[in-house]
Amino acid sequence: MTAALAVETRKLIAARVVRTATVLLVVGVAIMTGALTAAADAGNEQILAKLGDLAGEHGWARLLGVAAQVTAAAGLLTFGVTLAWVVGREFADGTISGLFALPVPRASIAAAKQVVFLAWTVAVAFLLIVAVAIVGLVMGYGRPDGQALAGLARLFTLTALSGLLATPAAWVATLGRGMLAGIATTITMITVAQVLVVAGSGAWLPVAAPALWAIEPTAVSAPQLALVALIPLVFGLLAMQSWARLQLDR
Repeated sequence: MTAALAVETRKLIAARVVRTATVLLVVGVAIMTGALTAAADAGNEQILAKLGDLAGEHGWARLLGVAAQVTAAAGLLTFGVTLAWVVGREFADGTISGLFALPVPRASIAAAKQVVFLAWTVAVAFLLIVAVAIVGLVMGYGRPDGQALAGLARLFTLTALSGLLATPAAWVATLGRGMLAGIATTITMITVAQVLVVAGSGAWLPVAAPALWAIEPTAVSAPQLALVALIPLVFGLLAMQSWARLQLDR
């Protein structure tokens, strides 16, 4: 497992796709959050109408609420696509055959891929809250108070949990022998979450609960938020099992 972690870490650090995903998510969320908040502060009625309850907020509260909304979709999409690539590239590049010759169990390789990926999501979460905090300072909101710091902490947690929620992409990419199946799964998860949130039952859906909690902590109970842990546990184990049972059928 140690060897697998070392190799997967080097592969992730050297991957241009991962570096690009990091920049796009962090910078993209910061820019979109700043632009939407600035438009709302200027009294743009169309933007205010789309913000819902956040339209009545001001300063850090509005900024962090907008950041949570943007991150909820952009984070899961970015992490899901990246994880699908991390796993699916072995099939697309034809390197999966060489893994059968290694003394490291394939289940350990799958576990290492997911552990390194999750460590990357935590790093991205930290960079994202730093970027959003800089946006708030540039917009003249002053130093974050206690509530703003709590909002930044929730945004960090939301981003990290989005990485955990992307775990099904690893399993489906394995079953589909490529990246596209994992990417399609991620898009489906986002779509289902949005539908259930509109229907009013999103708090019980692990994919939607973190975003609802980040925007309004009282809207999601502790048991509902705890269900998020089932996603990486179940689908992470399924991915490992699928890798353990892989056969050279191509």
